Amino acid sequence: MTAGASVGMLDHYNIRTRRFPETVQFYTEVLGLTNGERPNFSFPGAWLYSEGRAVVHLVDLSPSGETQKADSGVVHHIAFVSRGFNAMKQHLAARKVAFETREVPGGVLWQIFIRDPNGVMIELNYDTAAEGL
Repeated sequence: MTAGASVGMLDHYNIRTRRFPETVQFYTEVLGLTNGERPNFSFPGAWLYSEGRAVVHLVDLSPSGETQKADSGVVHHIAFVSRGFNAMKQHLAARKVAFETREVPGGVLWQIFIRDPNGVMIELNYDTAAEGL
């Protein structure tokens, strides 16, 4: 790597879906992202924001002939640094969203795993010290 160069932090991920309304609803109502400003691309979609940053980009495949891929391919999961572990568990249970929790060995992180309507696994990471866990 050249001195001074860095890949940096993950900016966003993109989902191409034929289940567009369900996918927007999942990310806004289940994860609490905000459907916000998006450039005027020549194809339909949405940009979903967390803390002022567009972290999930959606492309609506419905008007096209493109097929929906069955899963996220070689990408196993997408992870978010999160806050409010117990509140999120209550929120997911109230919405009847299936989830799994795990403690990372060593006790530094607790995790919640869920799947979006397209089968993409979402990992929510919670700092045990900050959460009082």
